[in-house]
Amino acid sequence: MRGRPLLPFLRIAGWLPPWLAPGTLIPGVPAMRAPASNPSGVHFLRDRTVIAGLLRSARPRGGDLVLELGAGPGVLTAALAGTGARIVAVERDAAFAARLRRRFAQRPVTVVEDDLRRVRLPRRLFAVVANLPFATGTAVLRRLLGGRDVPLRGADLLVEWGFARRLTRPVPRDAETAWWAARYELRIARRVPATAFAPAPRVAAAHLVVRPRQLDRRALPVLRALLTDAYRRPAAPLTAVLAAHVPAARAHRLARSTGIAPPAIAGAVPPSVWAALAAAAVVAEPAARARSIS
Repeated sequence: MRGRPLLPFLRIAGWLPPWLAPGTLIPGVPAMRAPASNPSGVHFLRDRTVIAGLLRSARPRGGDLVLELGAGPGVLTAALAGTGARIVAVERDAAFAARLRRRFAQRPVTVVEDDLRRVRLPRRLFAVVANLPFATGTAVLRRLLGGRDVPLRGADLLVEWGFARRLTRPVPRDAETAWWAARYELRIARRVPATAFAPAPRVAAAHLVVRPRQLDRRALPVLRALLTDAYRRPAAPLTAVLAAHVPAARAHRLARSTGIAPPAIAGAVPPSVWAALAAAAVVAEPAARARSIS
Protein backbone atom coordinates (compact mmCIF):
# COMPACT_ATOMS: atom_id res chain seq x y z
CA MET A 1 0.00 0.00 0.00
CA ARG A 2 3.05 2.29 0.13
CA GLY A 3 2.55 5.20 -2.19
CA ARG A 4 -1.16 4.47 -2.69
CA PRO A 5 -3.32 7.59 -2.19
CA LEU A 6 -5.39 7.84 0.96
CA LEU A 7 -8.20 9.66 -0.84
CA PRO A 8 -10.25 6.60 -1.92
CA PHE A 9 -10.35 5.40 1.68
CA LEU A 10 -11.55 8.78 2.89
CA ARG A 11 -14.21 8.82 0.22
CA ILE A 12 -15.58 5.49 1.44
CA ALA A 13 -15.30 6.10 5.15
CA GLY A 14 -16.57 9.67 5.08
CA TRP A 15 -13.97 10.49 7.75
CA LEU A 16 -13.76 14.12 8.79
CA PRO A 17 -10.32 14.81 10.27
CA PRO A 18 -10.59 16.99 13.41
CA TRP A 19 -7.71 19.18 12.28
CA LEU A 20 -9.56 20.53 9.26
CA ALA A 21 -10.33 24.24 9.56
CA PRO A 22 -14.00 25.27 9.38
CA GLY A 23 -15.13 25.86 5.82
CA THR A 24 -12.81 23.31 4.25
CA LEU A 25 -14.06 20.35 2.29
CA ILE A 26 -13.67 16.75 3.33
CA PRO A 27 -10.54 15.42 1.59
CA GLY A 28 -10.97 12.55 -0.80
CA VAL A 29 -14.44 13.57 -1.88
CA PRO A 30 -13.76 15.23 -5.24
CA ALA A 31 -15.97 17.81 -6.87
CA MET A 32 -17.60 16.09 -9.82
CA ARG A 33 -20.76 16.31 -11.82
CA ALA A 34 -23.56 13.93 -10.91
CA PRO A 35 -23.60 11.18 -13.52
CA ALA A 36 -26.71 10.39 -15.51
CA SER A 37 -26.91 7.10 -13.59
CA ASN A 38 -27.78 8.91 -10.36
CA PRO A 39 -31.59 8.98 -10.66
CA SER A 40 -32.13 8.99 -6.89
CA GLY A 41 -30.34 12.32 -6.58
CA VAL A 42 -27.93 11.13 -3.85
CA HIS A 43 -25.17 13.67 -3.19
CA PHE A 44 -22.95 13.24 -0.15
CA LEU A 45 -22.39 16.36 1.93
CA ARG A 46 -18.71 17.30 2.24
CA ASP A 47 -18.67 20.92 3.43
CA ARG A 48 -18.06 21.51 7.14
CA THR A 49 -19.52 25.02 7.01
CA VAL A 50 -22.85 23.66 5.80
CA ILE A 51 -22.82 20.99 8.51
CA ALA A 52 -22.12 23.63 11.16
CA GLY A 53 -25.01 25.74 9.82
CA LEU A 54 -27.43 22.82 10.09
CA LEU A 55 -26.43 22.21 13.71
CA ARG A 56 -26.61 25.89 14.66
CA SER A 57 -30.13 26.07 13.30
CA ALA A 58 -31.40 22.77 14.71
CA ARG A 59 -29.62 23.18 18.10
CA PRO A 60 -29.87 19.50 19.15
CA ARG A 61 -29.10 18.91 22.82
CA GLY A 62 -28.74 16.06 25.25
CA GLY A 63 -32.01 14.19 25.58
CA ASP A 64 -33.34 15.32 22.19
CA LEU A 65 -34.33 12.75 19.61
CA VAL A 66 -33.00 13.55 16.13
CA LEU A 67 -33.85 11.62 13.00
CA GLU A 68 -31.28 11.69 10.19
CA LEU A 69 -32.78 10.52 6.92
CA GLY A 70 -30.24 9.16 4.45
CA ALA A 71 -27.13 8.98 6.63
CA GLY A 72 -24.81 7.68 3.89
CA PRO A 73 -21.19 7.44 5.08
CA GLY A 74 -21.99 9.21 8.35
CA VAL A 75 -20.37 12.64 7.97
CA LEU A 76 -23.43 14.48 9.27
CA THR A 77 -24.15 11.63 11.71
CA ALA A 78 -20.79 12.19 13.41
CA ALA A 79 -21.50 15.88 13.89
CA LEU A 80 -24.96 15.15 15.29
CA ALA A 81 -23.62 12.47 17.66
CA GLY A 82 -21.24 15.02 19.10
CA THR A 83 -24.15 17.13 20.39
CA GLY A 84 -25.23 14.55 22.97
CA ALA A 85 -28.63 14.07 21.34
CA ARG A 86 -29.97 10.60 20.63
CA ILE A 87 -29.59 10.02 16.89
CA VAL A 88 -31.58 7.64 14.72
CA ALA A 89 -29.69 7.32 11.43
CA VAL A 90 -31.78 5.90 8.59
CA GLU A 91 -29.88 4.41 5.67
CA ARG A 92 -31.20 2.13 2.93
CA ASP A 93 -27.85 0.92 1.58
CA ALA A 94 -26.79 -2.23 3.45
CA ALA A 95 -23.05 -1.56 3.12
CA PHE A 96 -23.37 1.98 4.44
CA ALA A 97 -25.66 0.80 7.26
CA ALA A 98 -23.14 -1.84 8.36
CA ARG A 99 -20.36 0.74 8.28
CA LEU A 100 -22.43 3.15 10.36
CA ARG A 101 -23.11 0.49 12.99
CA ARG A 102 -19.39 -0.25 13.36
CA ARG A 103 -18.40 3.38 13.40
CA PHE A 104 -20.97 4.49 15.98
CA ALA A 105 -21.15 1.36 18.12
CA GLN A 106 -20.05 3.32 21.19
CA ARG A 107 -22.07 6.48 20.44
CA PRO A 108 -25.75 7.36 21.05
CA VAL A 109 -26.63 6.42 17.48
CA THR A 110 -29.24 3.87 16.39
CA VAL A 111 -28.84 2.78 12.77
CA VAL A 112 -32.03 1.78 10.99
CA GLU A 113 -31.62 0.06 7.62
CA ASP A 114 -34.73 1.22 5.80
CA ASP A 115 -36.01 3.49 3.04
CA LEU A 116 -36.31 7.04 4.34
CA ARG A 117 -39.62 7.41 2.47
CA ARG A 118 -41.23 4.56 4.40
CA VAL A 119 -39.42 4.28 7.73
CA ARG A 120 -41.61 4.38 10.83
CA LEU A 121 -41.55 7.83 12.39
CA PRO A 122 -41.03 8.27 16.15
CA ARG A 123 -44.08 8.64 18.37
CA ARG A 124 -42.35 11.04 20.75
CA LEU A 125 -41.25 14.58 19.99
CA PHE A 126 -38.40 14.55 17.47
CA ALA A 127 -36.44 16.75 15.09
CA VAL A 128 -35.08 15.95 11.65
CA VAL A 129 -31.66 16.99 10.38
CA ALA A 130 -30.86 15.52 7.00
CA ASN A 131 -29.23 15.84 3.61
CA LEU A 132 -32.10 14.51 1.51
CA PRO A 133 -31.59 12.90 -1.88
CA PHE A 134 -33.13 15.42 -4.27
CA ALA A 135 -35.57 12.87 -5.69
CA THR A 136 -37.15 12.22 -2.27
CA GLY A 137 -38.01 15.77 -1.18
CA THR A 138 -41.74 15.66 -1.85
CA ALA A 139 -42.22 12.17 -0.38
CA VAL A 140 -40.35 13.06 2.82
CA LEU A 141 -42.15 16.39 3.33
CA ARG A 142 -45.48 14.68 2.68
CA ARG A 143 -44.76 12.24 5.51
CA LEU A 144 -43.43 14.83 7.94
CA LEU A 145 -45.91 17.65 7.29
CA GLY A 146 -48.95 16.00 5.75
CA GLY A 147 -50.43 14.33 8.82
CA ARG A 148 -51.96 15.88 11.91
CA ASP A 149 -50.31 13.73 14.57
CA VAL A 150 -46.62 13.77 13.66
CA PRO A 151 -44.78 15.05 16.78
CA LEU A 152 -42.27 17.06 14.74
CA ARG A 153 -40.33 19.66 16.73
CA GLY A 154 -38.66 21.02 13.63
CA ALA A 155 -36.57 20.06 10.63
CA ASP A 156 -33.39 21.33 8.98
CA LEU A 157 -33.09 19.82 5.55
CA LEU A 158 -30.82 20.09 2.55
CA VAL A 159 -33.06 19.93 -0.52
CA GLU A 160 -32.90 20.93 -4.18
CA TRP A 161 -32.91 24.73 -4.60
CA GLY A 162 -35.88 24.93 -6.95
CA PHE A 163 -37.92 22.66 -4.70
CA ALA A 164 -37.20 24.91 -1.70
CA ARG A 165 -38.18 28.00 -3.69
CA ARG A 166 -41.52 26.41 -4.60
CA LEU A 167 -42.21 25.45 -1.00
CA THR A 168 -41.52 28.95 0.28
CA ARG A 169 -43.58 30.93 -2.24
CA PRO A 170 -45.81 33.50 -0.46
CA VAL A 171 -48.84 31.76 -1.99
CA PRO A 172 -48.20 28.09 -2.85
CA ARG A 173 -49.35 26.69 -6.17
CA ASP A 174 -51.35 23.79 -4.72
CA ALA A 175 -53.51 22.97 -1.72
CA GLU A 176 -51.15 20.31 -0.38
CA THR A 177 -48.20 22.69 -0.11
CA ALA A 178 -50.51 25.35 1.35
CA TRP A 179 -51.58 22.85 4.03
CA TRP A 180 -47.93 22.35 4.96
CA ALA A 181 -47.15 26.07 4.94
CA ALA A 182 -50.24 26.93 6.99
CA ARG A 183 -49.17 24.60 9.80
CA TYR A 184 -45.40 25.04 9.56
CA GLU A 185 -43.15 28.00 8.92
CA LEU A 186 -41.06 27.15 5.85
CA ARG A 187 -38.05 29.32 5.06
CA ILE A 188 -34.72 29.10 3.29
CA ALA A 189 -31.77 29.69 5.60
CA ARG A 190 -29.17 29.76 2.85
CA ARG A 191 -28.32 28.66 -0.65
CA VAL A 192 -25.87 25.74 -0.69
CA PRO A 193 -23.56 25.50 -3.71
CA ALA A 194 -23.25 22.29 -5.69
CA THR A 195 -19.57 22.09 -4.69
CA ALA A 196 -20.65 21.28 -1.13
CA PHE A 197 -21.56 17.77 -2.32
CA ALA A 198 -19.95 14.80 -4.03
CA PRO A 199 -20.84 13.98 -6.66
CA ALA A 200 -21.77 17.60 -7.30
CA PRO A 201 -25.39 17.96 -8.45
CA ARG A 202 -26.22 19.99 -11.54
CA VAL A 203 -28.11 22.54 -9.44
CA ALA A 204 -27.63 24.21 -6.08
CA ALA A 205 -29.29 23.09 -2.86
CA ALA A 206 -30.99 24.97 -0.05
CA HIS A 207 -30.98 24.70 3.71
CA LEU A 208 -34.72 24.52 4.34
CA VAL A 209 -35.88 25.31 7.88
CA VAL A 210 -39.21 23.89 9.06
CA ARG A 211 -40.79 25.01 12.35
CA PRO A 212 -44.32 24.24 13.59
CA ARG A 213 -46.76 27.09 14.03
CA GLN A 214 -48.74 27.28 17.26
CA LEU A 215 -52.23 26.28 16.16
CA ASP A 216 -55.28 25.16 18.11
CA ARG A 217 -55.95 21.58 17.04
CA ARG A 218 -59.66 22.41 16.85
CA ALA A 219 -58.85 24.75 13.98
CA LEU A 220 -57.29 22.07 11.77
CA PRO A 221 -60.53 20.71 10.21
CA VAL A 222 -61.64 24.28 9.46
CA LEU A 223 -58.23 25.10 8.01
CA ARG A 224 -58.28 22.04 5.75
CA ALA A 225 -61.77 22.90 4.52
CA LEU A 226 -60.85 26.54 3.84
CA LEU A 227 -57.71 25.62 1.89
CA THR A 228 -59.50 22.96 -0.15
CA ASP A 229 -62.23 25.43 -1.06
CA ALA A 230 -59.79 28.30 -1.74
CA TYR A 231 -57.73 26.22 -4.18
CA ARG A 232 -60.86 24.92 -5.87
CA ARG A 233 -62.18 28.49 -6.30
CA PRO A 234 -59.08 30.72 -6.43
CA ALA A 235 -60.94 33.59 -8.12
CA ALA A 236 -63.71 33.68 -5.51
CA PRO A 237 -63.74 36.51 -2.97
CA LEU A 238 -62.14 35.62 0.34
CA THR A 239 -65.37 36.41 2.17
CA ALA A 240 -67.32 34.04 -0.10
CA VAL A 241 -64.99 31.15 0.79
CA LEU A 242 -65.25 32.04 4.47
CA ALA A 243 -69.04 32.30 4.30
CA ALA A 244 -69.21 28.72 3.02
CA HIS A 245 -67.69 27.47 6.28
CA VAL A 246 -68.71 29.99 8.94
CA PRO A 247 -71.91 32.02 9.36
CA ALA A 248 -72.02 34.73 6.69
CA ALA A 249 -72.49 37.45 9.28
CA ARG A 250 -69.12 36.59 10.74
CA ALA A 251 -67.20 36.14 7.48
CA HIS A 252 -66.55 39.85 6.99
CA ARG A 253 -65.60 40.31 10.64
CA LEU A 254 -63.10 37.45 10.45
CA ALA A 255 -61.58 38.84 7.27
CA ARG A 256 -61.17 42.28 8.80
CA SER A 257 -59.61 40.78 11.95
CA THR A 258 -56.65 39.54 9.92
CA GLY A 259 -56.20 42.81 8.04
CA ILE A 260 -57.38 41.39 4.70
CA ALA A 261 -59.42 43.81 2.61
CA PRO A 262 -62.85 42.40 1.63
CA PRO A 263 -62.17 42.56 -2.16
CA ALA A 264 -59.27 40.09 -1.78
CA ILE A 265 -59.60 36.87 -3.77
CA ALA A 266 -59.00 33.47 -2.23
CA GLY A 267 -56.12 32.62 -4.57
CA ALA A 268 -54.03 35.54 -3.29
CA VAL A 269 -54.26 34.73 0.43
CA PRO A 270 -51.08 33.31 2.08
CA PRO A 271 -51.36 30.06 4.07
CA SER A 272 -50.48 31.79 7.36
CA VAL A 273 -53.54 34.02 6.92
CA TRP A 274 -55.79 31.02 6.30
CA ALA A 275 -54.40 29.53 9.53
CA ALA A 276 -55.23 32.76 11.39
CA LEU A 277 -58.74 32.76 9.94
CA ALA A 278 -59.33 29.15 10.95
CA ALA A 279 -58.08 29.86 14.47
CA ALA A 280 -60.28 32.96 14.74
CA ALA A 281 -63.27 30.97 13.50
CA VAL A 282 -63.04 28.32 16.21
CA VAL A 283 -62.55 31.00 18.88
CA ALA A 284 -65.53 33.01 17.60
CA GLU A 285 -67.85 29.99 17.43
CA PRO A 286 -68.16 29.38 21.22
CA ALA A 287 -68.49 33.12 21.82
CA ALA A 288 -71.32 33.38 19.29
CA ARG A 289 -73.05 30.34 20.79
CA ALA A 290 -72.80 31.85 24.27
CA ARG A 291 -74.36 35.11 23.06
CA SER A 292 -77.25 33.26 21.43
CA ILE A 293 -77.95 31.37 24.66
CA SER A 294 -77.93 34.49 26.79
